[in-house]
Amino acid sequence: MGRERLEETGLGEAGIGEGVRGPLSVLLRLLAAERGRWMLWSPVGLGAGIAIYFALPFEPRPASLLAPSLLVLLLGVAAIRRRAWLVLALPLLGFVLAAARTAEVAAPALGAETGPVEVSGRVLQATPGEGKRRLLLDRLDISRLPPDRVPARVRITIRGDQPAPEPGSRVRLRAALLPPPPPQMPGGFDFPRQAWFQRLGAVGYALGPWRTVEPAIDEPPHGLRERAMLGINALRQHLAERILNGVEGPAGGIAAALLTGERARIDEEINRAMQDAGLAHLLAISGLHLAMVAGIVFYVARLLLACIPALSLRWPIKKWAAGLALLGGFFYMLLTGAAVPTQRAFIMSAIALVGLMLDRGAISMRLIAWAAILVLAMQPESLLEISFQMSFAAVVALIAAYESWSRSVMPRERRWPVRVLRHLAQVLASTLVASLATAPFALHYFGRFVDYGLLANLLAVPLTGFVIMPAGLLALLLIPFGLEGPALAVMGAGVDLVIATARWVATLPGAVQVLPQLPLPALLSIVLGGLWLCLWRRRWRRLGGIAIGAGLMLGILWPRPDILIEGEGRLVAVRDRSGTFIFSAPPGRSRTGETWLRAVGQAEGAVFPRIGASTAGALRCDGEGCIHRLRGHLVALPRSDGALVEDCRTADIVIVPDRSARRCPGARHVIDRTELRREGAHAIHLGADGAVRIETVAGWRGERPWSAPARPFSSGAAGRRGGPGSAPGPD
Repeated sequence: MGRERLEETGLGEAGIGEGVRGPLSVLLRLLAAERGRWMLWSPVGLGAGIAIYFALPFEPRPASLLAPSLLVLLLGVAAIRRRAWLVLALPLLGFVLAAARTAEVAAPALGAETGPVEVSGRVLQATPGEGKRRLLLDRLDISRLPPDRVPARVRITIRGDQPAPEPGSRVRLRAALLPPPPPQMPGGFDFPRQAWFQRLGAVGYALGPWRTVEPAIDEPPHGLRERAMLGINALRQHLAERILNGVEGPAGGIAAALLTGERARIDEEINRAMQDAGLAHLLAISGLHLAMVAGIVFYVARLLLACIPALSLRWPIKKWAAGLALLGGFFYMLLTGAAVPTQRAFIMSAIALVGLMLDRGAISMRLIAWAAILVLAMQPESLLEISFQMSFAAVVALIAAYESWSRSVMPRERRWPVRVLRHLAQVLASTLVASLATAPFALHYFGRFVDYGLLANLLAVPLTGFVIMPAGLLALLLIPFGLEGPALAVMGAGVDLVIATARWVATLPGAVQVLPQLPLPALLSIVLGGLWLCLWRRRWRRLGGIAIGAGLMLGILWPRPDILIEGEGRLVAVRDRSGTFIFSAPPGRSRTGETWLRAVGQAEGAVFPRIGASTAGALRCDGEGCIHRLRGHLVALPRSDGALVEDCRTADIVIVPDRSARRCPGARHVIDRTELRREGAHAIHLGADGAVRIETVAGWRGERPWSAPARPFSSGAAGRRGGPGSAPGPD
């Protein structure tokens, strides 16, 4: 790699200033040697800009985006001559795309709970469930709510056995609406942010049955795109019902999920067993399922065309089969809801199939890079979704592993026993690589590590690919003729075997390791190290192992909170001297408690003693309240007004989540009902040197469109709690 090549790319010594020597010169030579791999870092640069946008504690003003937009344009022009300018252009482009996407989907959202209201809207989707249905409505009319405060979409849960309405119909019902619930702890999952990009402004529950009504005279007709979307939703709902009628028992819910993407009918016990066995990815429509569908369509179509000599001898039936597989994959993506992993898989499959039709190979790391670029450009918010992260992590690791394995070419083996063993070894190796690549994300989001996932996948994945999915696709083809029964029976038998495998593996000793959730900085270090290891080809890629090791060490040493307080004040958890958390109420009875257990790495949690001390002695309670002593700090949780007055004179921190404590001069920190309503859930860190660090949900989220504070509702709708209701929306 000569000096002229370096100068051409803009990475020569003259390109960054004369006199550059030493380590930087070595780095430039290494980068120049990897010139063919630079493109693979394009989605990383794009994602970095998107991540910076979402990490901001404030929303940039539209006028402030003009300069970055112009700079992106100039850098893009400069990159035509020197590609090194893309290093700056792509992060800026990602930042601008994320900001533009936020503005594009902006819509009103509730900021506080309403009382019973009359809701009328068009049904976009009706999701079935056990004894309940969830309706997604748009084109809304909500009583006592001004038109400029009406959300674009709401999701309402209906209890009972009333049949689901058809997508596209207009319904009216009485319901109670709430804003999308905020994170349950600082740094936790931000559902309002996700809802913002889905234009979901409220969730709620019905207070009675729904009824069909006629559309308003001035309601605009459905456009072509809307008709297609509603048609797909209606088809999905119809197919799910037919599958559930044809596959009895728990297998029906999984069969419906595999073919239509509807997961609401999966039994909770089976869902947990699948998670504990490392088979949860089989329930979420992803690249594995779309690859199976496209592959089955391709081979079946090619086989059938080969049976017709007039076609097979004169026409390129292999390319025809690839075209049919492309159409089949596209239909399956739409039918299952077009989630991010499915979009990624379809883009990759489409490029590969088009390459096959053009007689060009397409399976490479460049393929996954272009898929990531397209997904991030269309939906920048998908970078924050676990489905995007885990699916791309698994595929990048698998392609990098296959690139490494392909360098050692093994002779073609004709003996079938050896070929079968080699295939099994490849399945084992692929499962191991994908499991290791996705393990950091599982630890970050769920705090769980599955020990026997390799064994479960070795049994379940071939069964899914060779029995369940082929039978399911055949059933989809036969449903219009009413002949799907035998195919669904075969599919159900295969699903029953997968369920039996999951239950068996989940009950093995030590099947699941419950660990504290991996902190975000540790996850970022591991991800960057993994990308460095996978995207480069030369020996310096091994330096990525240092970043991975640093991330693991950071995850072990990262300070954990000592006290957690729910935003509604109904649950408090404190750390005992043994390191375990004690809860003010049984944590398994609430979603917040389960979230906290996962965050701190506990399978179960003890409850505050009514009278006496906790097991390790840090917490002591009596009829007036509780006192928590840890690292020299005195934390009081009074239950009565008299105890509050006394604790305000002696305690360092006073926590009264059920009342206001405006006058508490002796305490350094007072966390009362007013503070919790304003700041949300709290996490408190108690330092050994007397320092106290308090994190809040509001502090973590900042002032973003999806975290806008509540505004009072001028018409004074009554809330369920008897106080004045409000139906705020973002400014």
